[in-house]
Amino acid sequence: MFTGIVAAVGRIDSVTPIDGSAEAGVRLRVHAPELDLSDVALGDSVAIQGACMTVVEKDAETFDVEVSRESLSKTAGLTQAGEVNLEKAMRAHDRLGGHIVSGHVDGLGRVTHFAPVGESYELRVLAPADMGKFLAYKGSATVNGVSLTVNRIADQADGCEFSINLIPHTVAVTTLKHLKVGDAVNLEIDLIARYVERMLSTSQTA
Repeated sequence: MFTGIVAAVGRIDSVTPIDGSAEAGVRLRVHAPELDLSDVALGDSVAIQGACMTVVEKDAETFDVEVSRESLSKTAGLTQAGEVNLEKAMRAHDRLGGHIVSGHVDGLGRVTHFAPVGESYELRVLAPADMGKFLAYKGSATVNGVSLTVNRIADQADGCEFSINLIPHTVAVTTLKHLKVGDAVNLEIDLIARYVERMLSTSQTA
């Protein structure tokens, strides 16, 4: 489990097909000098751009993960070198500064607007239509591993557009600063909303 509070920005240094073919999954080598890896063991989880991955090799400043082709088809930002948001798995005694995040990407959104507004920034993302019911005013959503608060929602024929206000600090210390209109982003819905929807659907069919 994670909190959606980015601990460091690292960089994917290499993307290597696991068996040498284009259809295979890939092995990522992530350079993370600002992330304390001293307490990370092989088999531990690290969220990369909001996607939970398992560490298969590490040294003092880098770690490797292996990503299946299925995971690559359901996520963005894991197929080429570049900066990535990183968060180690939450410990039971840690502060929950964001919200409860599983690291399982529920869908890909598309950036429709990203621009300064006063001292802050407005980010608007078009989520898939089936995710719209999980987005609520002042509720939580995870974008590329960052826990954010939804300010506005607009249901549309092609999806659900939600708006987020980003303070300068969040932009500065995450990869969100690189976003452009049209970019794909990893989205995770609030875990509580997921269970509420399941309980309601079960009670209606019982």
